[in-house]
Amino acid sequence: MSEISSPRPLPSSPPVIRSTMTAADLAVRLLQPLEGMLAAGESAKAEVVAIREQAQSFQLLLKLTLDGGKQTTLQAESPRPLAQGSALLVTALSDTRLALALQAGGDKPLTSLDLQQLPLGTLVQGKVVSRDALPTQNAQPVYRLLVNLLNTPLAGSQLALDSPLELPLGSLLSAQVQGSQNLAFLPLSGRLDQLVLGQQLAAQQNRQASLEGLFKGLQNLSGGDDALRGSIDKLLGALPDSSQLSTAKGLAQALESSGVLLEAKLLQGQTAALPQDLKANLLRLIAQLMPQLPGGAGALAGLQNALNQNLPTLARQLLGVNATGGSARQQALTFPLPSRLLQNMDGEADLETLLKLAAAAVSRLQTHQLSSLAQTQVDANGNLVTTWQLELPMRHQQEVIPLQVKLQREDSGKAEKAEQKDTLWKVELAFELDHLGPLQVRAQLLRGSLSSQLWAERADTTQLINAELGHLRERLQAAGLEVGELACSQGMPPQGPKTSLEQRWVDETA
Repeated sequence: MSEISSPRPLPSSPPVIRSTMTAADLAVRLLQPLEGMLAAGESAKAEVVAIREQAQSFQLLLKLTLDGGKQTTLQAESPRPLAQGSALLVTALSDTRLALALQAGGDKPLTSLDLQQLPLGTLVQGKVVSRDALPTQNAQPVYRLLVNLLNTPLAGSQLALDSPLELPLGSLLSAQVQGSQNLAFLPLSGRLDQLVLGQQLAAQQNRQASLEGLFKGLQNLSGGDDALRGSIDKLLGALPDSSQLSTAKGLAQALESSGVLLEAKLLQGQTAALPQDLKANLLRLIAQLMPQLPGGAGALAGLQNALNQNLPTLARQLLGVNATGGSARQQALTFPLPSRLLQNMDGEADLETLLKLAAAAVSRLQTHQLSSLAQTQVDANGNLVTTWQLELPMRHQQEVIPLQVKLQREDSGKAEKAEQKDTLWKVELAFELDHLGPLQVRAQLLRGSLSSQLWAERADTTQLINAELGHLRERLQAAGLEVGELACSQGMPPQGPKTSLEQRWVDETA
């Protein structure tokens, strides 16, 4: 393969990729029964033909060689990865469970990367498990490193890399595929701790709830002192209405006040706009609710410590997270973020319920913020994708309607002159109106040309939108845009493969 180098690559050396499974048997669950191919206790030789990573496990395709030379394939679900090509001895535990043991010398080394499996630009993440000094090259020290891969279809394999870096055992690193035998090291100081990010996504997702419940509760509240009523009025009064969002200036102000930039404003000392910031107003509301509840100080301490409660297990979860965390992370990375109500708010809410709803609303905004970070990445084609995901509650008549927004900017990673580089913008919207039902919009803008696809769940809404597409095209053209395809379909947008970075990378200081 290649050496992991910084700032320049050194001559490559063939890698050795081995399974990280120990000598102890690994029990896996079959996705289809054996149906008499092996009785309980019987054994056979097998080979790992393919491996596919899932949210909470790894799916293996095994080729079994039975007595008499007959071969068959089985699909199995494993809690740990095995390298493709690994030779195994399998023993039937039941009709749906196998025990796997790695055969000595059975793993097949790779001499190069398959660029169809790992395209250029793919992020490879691993952990250094051994280091040996090699003879110097051009008066420069060289070290042979063995690295356990933590992501990609090669997860569970080992790479042998020659590097001038004397990386400590246990170091965690990231490298980008630049060729079949070339990896470029990405310095740790320039990257976020993806494992912590993944953990916090799961934690915030489990605590968040839709904004509708909070705003219904606030509108139905009849009690509370003057300070609390003032905080509620300030929160509701700062929400944009639908007419404001129809202008460029109004939309820009709403995006700035959505809470997605609160931390950046505080770091830069920009406090003038905080009275209009949604997240700041939610935190102010929580501070007003706390003193009015029995045991409010203890509840506040619990909220402040909620983040830290999820961190002590990070070291133990280096090679994976529990099923609940993995599932929560995947849900947090979906768009739109699914609705989640703590309880029905048709009646009057008490102060304790409002506190829970306000805290859940803050967690929802933070889920959007963390999801933005997780989706800001270099994609498989080497393009830099920057993501902003947020939620705008807007006043519409007597209701407050959450509008979910996702903006993505895609900059080409190819070596081109600045004036020749193309920037692709993608916009996704999701909202629901009583008279129209749920709506989703996807649009993209490239070189002044805009195309868009809309989805409505109700048939009458689909017909109405299709009848108005000609008027929409005219308005877009009047704004100076070249308009491509405009279409509306009934149903929901297709959900393609996830483009988020694998969440198992971690800085060695975690």
